[in-house]
Amino acid sequence: MAESDLTTTKSLIDGNILAAKSLARFGVDHMFGVVGIPVTPFANRAVTLGIRFIAFHNEQSAGYAASSFGYLTGRPGVLLTVSGPGCVHGLPGLANSMANVWPMIMISGSCDQSDIGRGDFQELDQIEAVKHFSKFSAKAKHISEIPNVVAQVLHHAISGRPGGCYLDLPSDVLHQTISSSEAETLLAAAESSIKREEIPVPPVSDIEKTVSLLRNAKRPLIVFGKGAAFSRAEDELKRLVETTGIPFLPTPMGKGLLPDTHELALTAARSLAIGKCDVALVVGARLNWLLHFGEPPKWSKDVKFVLVDISNEEIELRKPSVGLVGDAKQVLKLINSVIKDDPFCLGRSHPWVQEVAKKVKDNVVRMEAQLGKVVVPFNFYTPLRIIRDAILGVGSPAPILVSEGANTMDLGRAVLIQTEPRTRLDAGTWGTMGVGLGYCIAAAVASPGRLVVAVEGDSGFGFSAIEVETLVRYQLPVVVIVFNNGGVYGGDRRSPEEIDGPYKDDPAPTSLVPGAAYHKVIEAFGGKGYLVATPEELKSALSESFSARKPAVINVTIDPYAGSESGRLQHKN
Repeated sequence: MAESDLTTTKSLIDGNILAAKSLARFGVDHMFGVVGIPVTPFANRAVTLGIRFIAFHNEQSAGYAASSFGYLTGRPGVLLTVSGPGCVHGLPGLANSMANVWPMIMISGSCDQSDIGRGDFQELDQIEAVKHFSKFSAKAKHISEIPNVVAQVLHHAISGRPGGCYLDLPSDVLHQTISSSEAETLLAAAESSIKREEIPVPPVSDIEKTVSLLRNAKRPLIVFGKGAAFSRAEDELKRLVETTGIPFLPTPMGKGLLPDTHELALTAARSLAIGKCDVALVVGARLNWLLHFGEPPKWSKDVKFVLVDISNEEIELRKPSVGLVGDAKQVLKLINSVIKDDPFCLGRSHPWVQEVAKKVKDNVVRMEAQLGKVVVPFNFYTPLRIIRDAILGVGSPAPILVSEGANTMDLGRAVLIQTEPRTRLDAGTWGTMGVGLGYCIAAAVASPGRLVVAVEGDSGFGFSAIEVETLVRYQLPVVVIVFNNGGVYGGDRRSPEEIDGPYKDDPAPTSLVPGAAYHKVIEAFGGKGYLVATPEELKSALSESFSARKPAVINVTIDPYAGSESGRLQHKN
């Protein structure tokens, strides 16, 4: 081969390299996924360019990791899948991002374009398949299009209302080549083509109207959710609450933006707070099922809502008294600036503050009495109290809590205390089961200075249990606590008339193997497992595993009849 030919060959790069270069150029530093045909070379090239690739067993868990990574970091999480079934397996993560309004992109390989319609290996019209689960999708039909489509999906994932986007990379495109100099030109052009959208700012008149409503309300309430957490609005929220003395109520993943221990926190008096407030400032939370749609009988029929949301469509859907379209942090800053010019504060002697404070105190006393009882075999409250105290004992930086399950998650929300922002991940807006291990892995790599603690029902754990191997492989500081009560909600809860028919001797649809040795699963991969059934055993396991900060599973034996069917959503089952 002539020297000139050798030089030319060396200066060529293929689509795998260009796709990896594009991600690195535009700020991606982590990917989650499952490799195989045709994306393995792409993943390897990404690693050489400084992108950490976290390899999973299942695209569903990897997708949940990518979605929560987007929430925790404020940058799009990236999921990589193979073609066809791999793409389909990744759809839950994409849909979860859309439901929770988190930035994420799913990248899937696809079959050669020349073979479409001929029954190629794992052939699927993936653009069509993702249509209902993404806000934007793009396909690179030639290697020269790769930088631009990568830039586009990253841009759309984070702009406006965040969400999931999709990028399709056909096998033939990944194998095409261009010169390094042409690649650099394309990368530069793609980089310069993306203009960050201006975030809307509400008119001053609407900010002033909001402040007037809060000032003149007899029973004002501030509600905030994970949209405020995503916006990093905690400092402005603290300023607003402590300046005005208005009590606040976080949604489940809003917990920790202000400490649950704050004197104006109303989680322990939720029903009273939403039932009697006359003005509710709702920041980064939607009036969906989690907030009873903002309707009676849970809410007063006369309540006036002020909604702060990045999406004008959300405002138009809910039709509040005042709608403030914009970034939560920036809108709160505007509200605070208006209040600063003419401050007001309810004060501790205000009748509303006294009423809700008394309710909080009464409910906390009642809950602590329940938690103070040592019940063995374990109910849910005894181990939750021990876990709460162990987590609080870690101090700052506080562990990130991951929670899923019916009773485990619902009761844990009331018992476990969040003191720092973005330290709670749970089933979220969509009520998604199976997020546990994916969320744990994302939290560990997104926040390397923090311990991650998962509190899982045994059924919820089962969705992604094999990913404990991933914990061990990457030596992530994750402790998974499994509440083992032998099934979905617990043991066999069927009435006698439901135990009939030719298969009546089969286990109940809600049943799992009693006494399953979940702690042995992680031991098979070299992690640490614990089986506990008493307070002393649980305390010892928590102390040892929290100190070690190594992958561990604590298998907690729970009375199979301790919880209730469907947790707190019995009326929907």
